[in-house]
Amino acid sequence: MKNKKLILVVIGLLIALSVNTWAETKKIDQMGRYPFARVKGNVPTQDVMKMLVTRYASDLKYGFEQAGYPELYEPFLAQLSAANFTEKSIPVGTVFPWMLFRSKGKVQVVKEVEWAGKAPLDVYSFTVTKDFKNYEFVMPRPCGNVALLNVVEAIPPCICDLKVSAAKVNVNDVITLDMSGSQFATTMEATIYDAAGTMVGQPQALTPANPKWEVKLDKPGDYVIKAKCANQRGEQTGPGCEYKFHVNLPPVCKLDITCTDCKDYVGKPIVFDASGSNDPDGSIVKANFEVTDAKGAVIDSFMDSEAPFTWEKIFDAEGDYTVTVTVFDDMGVAAGGAEPCRIPFKVSQKKLFFLVEGGPGLLRGTYTGVVWARLGLLYKISPDSLDFILSFGPGIPVQGAPWTMFVMGNALLNLHAGPAFVAGGLGFSTKDQETRKGGIDLVGQVGVELFKGSNSQVGSIFGELRAPVITSGRSFDENHKLLLGFRYIF
Repeated sequence: MKNKKLILVVIGLLIALSVNTWAETKKIDQMGRYPFARVKGNVPTQDVMKMLVTRYASDLKYGFEQAGYPELYEPFLAQLSAANFTEKSIPVGTVFPWMLFRSKGKVQVVKEVEWAGKAPLDVYSFTVTKDFKNYEFVMPRPCGNVALLNVVEAIPPCICDLKVSAAKVNVNDVITLDMSGSQFATTMEATIYDAAGTMVGQPQALTPANPKWEVKLDKPGDYVIKAKCANQRGEQTGPGCEYKFHVNLPPVCKLDITCTDCKDYVGKPIVFDASGSNDPDGSIVKANFEVTDAKGAVIDSFMDSEAPFTWEKIFDAEGDYTVTVTVFDDMGVAAGGAEPCRIPFKVSQKKLFFLVEGGPGLLRGTYTGVVWARLGLLYKISPDSLDFILSFGPGIPVQGAPWTMFVMGNALLNLHAGPAFVAGGLGFSTKDQETRKGGIDLVGQVGVELFKGSNSQVGSIFGELRAPVITSGRSFDENHKLLLGFRYIF
């Protein structure tokens, strides 16, 4: 009984050693001792090698089954006839997963066999593709054995590539997504998400034949396009690719004006100010101002392309007006043209002015010189057409007795013809000699405006003739006056 147990233990150890030895890599240092197919000659051609494989098709089928690769038999035969054989040398130490050979007329399979010869092994190499894998087989020369060298993926994983036509666009601009740069992709998909992570619309399926997608977005904000691809096996690799872009927010228009009821502002500057306008995601680059009259006709406009975007305008006539401004951002988007950037306003003209006038003159009698000055008021009955002037002041003769200082005053209507004007009316003068009388004068003036100021100031020069009327004892020859004056209205 004890002997039987000992025998069983010894047998078990031998079996274990056999299995372990079989699992280890086998080494061969020469080819041709157990050829799968005997090849005559030392340098067989590719056609000869193909012929041998075809001749021993049934043996190959058996060998593939024994090697554990029965599914490779059919593609092996089908692809072999058209395969390109490559001549190469296998380095010493190369391990073949398995090799078919023939021993005593029977097809055998040896697995994990290492080439341990003294020199590299010359072989024919060819590839068989099955289920997206490339199986590289070699046939050592001249023995005709068939060995599997390696297995590699026939289809690499796809590489996602996404290009977008612009990083910033306007609302409803066409955005082009291009995935044509993706590699090894059979199917592709792109999805757009807004800043909150909500999907916009539906995912768009793309293919290598149709890799572009044109889309429009009707809301401003930040968006991200997330894309993915899959290879022929439907495998998706990695997180895919994404692209962030922005849909432009429109600018915000703001308009301020010096006044909306602009009293006495004819001839004075009124400022239209759009500097308060802003662009949430860019900058304002220009502002277009436009002024229309009560009938809606454009009377003036101004484009300002430099900050702070203001326009100073002087109105020459009173009336009801409307100013409109439109601002543009750096993407060309406009805002304005309506409230609050469309403001009606009224401009009225100042009608009552002070004046001061004076100058040299001649007093009739002996045409004695005189200097004179007057203060007064000017009322514009019809602006730039007809004025009423009331003035009063002294005249001082340059000679003494019998001449004496006198006072004169005027009440005139002043008629304009552009910068020129004529005036006429009545005045009075006190006596300029002790022996003369004062009395009513008929006054006439002819003059021209020299300048106008920004606040309706006017400077002019004129000549004046004063002729005595109505009062008896005041002859024209003895009592008329010639004056040259400068008038300043303010």
